[in-house]
Amino acid sequence: MTYSIVAIDESTGEMGVGVETHRPAVGSIVPWVLGGVGAVATQAMANARYGPQGLAMMQNGLRAEEALAAVLAGDADRERRQVAMVDSYGEVAAFTGSQALKDNGDVQGKGYSCQANMMLKTGVPEAMAAAFEAATGPLEWRIIAALDAAQAAGGDVRGMQSAAILVRPPQSVVQAGPHFTMPGTDFRVDHSPAPLKELRALVANRDAERDLRSEDLTSTVEDARALFEKVGGAALTDEAAFWHAVSTLSVKHGQHDEAAEILGPVMENNPGWAVLMHRLPDVPEDSPLRAKFPV
Repeated sequence: MTYSIVAIDESTGEMGVGVETHRPAVGSIVPWVLGGVGAVATQAMANARYGPQGLAMMQNGLRAEEALAAVLAGDADRERRQVAMVDSYGEVAAFTGSQALKDNGDVQGKGYSCQANMMLKTGVPEAMAAAFEAATGPLEWRIIAALDAAQAAGGDVRGMQSAAILVRPPQSVVQAGPHFTMPGTDFRVDHSPAPLKELRALVANRDAERDLRSEDLTSTVEDARALFEKVGGAALTDEAAFWHAVSTLSVKHGQHDEAAEILGPVMENNPGWAVLMHRLPDVPEDSPLRAKFPV
């Protein structure tokens, strides 16, 4: 009932799973990732125990193929399952049971496995593999490219409903800096007629907000302006525009008029932003923005 990919980025050590299906909330069942250990996708008549069991076995030293064999051995209904694993060494293993609904199949390549069942037609795993290998950039975007290719090749015979992507780095370390950032990527679209479109939008929004708050990428006002012009449109809410205007343009670079111009429609849409701005300790008491947007 699902198509998915498990993969490792050997240059960064990141591992991840991307998945889409017709049923709601696929992200609560299929993808399992433990940074520095492995990734598991469990689907078809999914046995959700395969996720934590497989990760625990790989954490205890088993390779992907050994962990897969172990979880299958303990399941009398394994022929109804489909599962794939990748370990921290880049080794992959997959299984498609004889009773998994057609059309089904799995394809492995260097550091990844693509698998699908209940597809409209043949060729979905192959299309995913080709797209993943052709894609460049961060692992999450290469995974999304594979999911898009699966849908273009026919996808789930019933259509689309939910999608998820889960990527973790080798070690769960909080990113250095003033802002708390969970490592990796973890997004779910639980109920939508266009889950892949929404999944891409969530990742793009995260990237835009992260870049706009980067000290390096906004070190000069010219760089900050160019970056906002480039990525600001990917923001799903007024969040990115607010922080760009207040923290970067006004507080960091003293461009109060430019900040006020951006903040005008933001404050008009939701006066609560003005309340928040007045509560920020980084905004000086004599800031022109406080006078421009009183509460």
